[in-house]
Amino acid sequence: MTAAGGLALGRGPLQRTIRHDKRNDRLVFGETERVYRDAGFTFHASELPSIKATDFRTALMSCLADDEQVYVVEGDYQEFDDEYSTPGPVSFVQREGKLLVRVEVVTKAHEEDAEGSPEPLYRSALQPYLTRRRAALQNVEMFGSQVTSPWVWDFDIECSLRQRTLEDLYEIGHGAIALLDAFASGHLTRETTLDLLRARHADVLLGQPEGPWLDVKSSHYDLDSTQGKISLAQAVSRFANAEFGGIVVVGMKGKKVPGGEVIHSVHPVPVDGRTLRRYQSALEHHLYPPPDLLDIEHYETDGKGIVFLHIPPQPEELKPFLVHGAVVDGQVEGAFISIVRRRGEGSIPITAPAIHSTLAAGRALLRRGQVPDQPAD
Repeated sequence: MTAAGGLALGRGPLQRTIRHDKRNDRLVFGETERVYRDAGFTFHASELPSIKATDFRTALMSCLADDEQVYVVEGDYQEFDDEYSTPGPVSFVQREGKLLVRVEVVTKAHEEDAEGSPEPLYRSALQPYLTRRRAALQNVEMFGSQVTSPWVWDFDIECSLRQRTLEDLYEIGHGAIALLDAFASGHLTRETTLDLLRARHADVLLGQPEGPWLDVKSSHYDLDSTQGKISLAQAVSRFANAEFGGIVVVGMKGKKVPGGEVIHSVHPVPVDGRTLRRYQSALEHHLYPPPDLLDIEHYETDGKGIVFLHIPPQPEELKPFLVHGAVVDGQVEGAFISIVRRRGEGSIPITAPAIHSTLAAGRALLRRGQVPDQPAD
């Protein structure tokens, strides 16, 4: 009725982003339709941002039985073949009215390994990440009947659907895969953590402990001051002098907990075209010798991002790494030399006896005429 009749016309029910056409048994979204084929329903990853997760759950409840999957194709959709092609490792599952994200991970771990099933490890690795993303792990199961490795594991994740698209859920699934791949050998390593950072999965590290090869910092070192440059050089030298190298991540916050410190949150820092060069310049002026294969990398979005410095294990003949300058009682002493190395989650100075033994060994070589190669200028 019109306003003159005493009632205003409503807008009617909100248009769903996807629905099930029961008459033709197909899913309809926008001008696109999907029919149930041999592999079930399939979507392309590029179609997921336009579909609300709540609408998708409602549509699947009317067309799929429990535990039937909806697959996501990541390559050329036109080339996808139900019989011969392999969909991506993230899919969606309808179970008892719930929409679950299923991720598939291939590992060498068997559920009946002699040292015990890896399932508890997988659960503990995923729990901090999923909690931060308003999600929870519902089911873990080794799939298939292969008699030799590798074996396929399925992980079913229930996510909060409120104000989320299928792309949001899909990204949670891919983050879980990145972390599970890193844990395939039983724990995060320096190498796998570096892979996560390079893959822009810094958020996967949330809840993980800092340790002898990982340190995070919530803001840039003050590279406009000598003290800030010395602090950066000391952070890198701690890992260069340590046995296993390490990674310094700028743009993440740590939080003290009983027994240590964990990575609490992502805190992107301003990044521009000069950022990496400024870090490199500070190290060139305050750290000697230059660490072998030191990488300074970053990723950024809209001017903010994460900076990470990777220090591989260093040859013993290069140690100890010296920092030109020190901070004593809050004052910068530019003529001092500081030497530090990493132990656990803290840093300790290299002792006078250790420095003396290194110098004595070098002098002994000189006396025997065995002069070490000098680094190039």
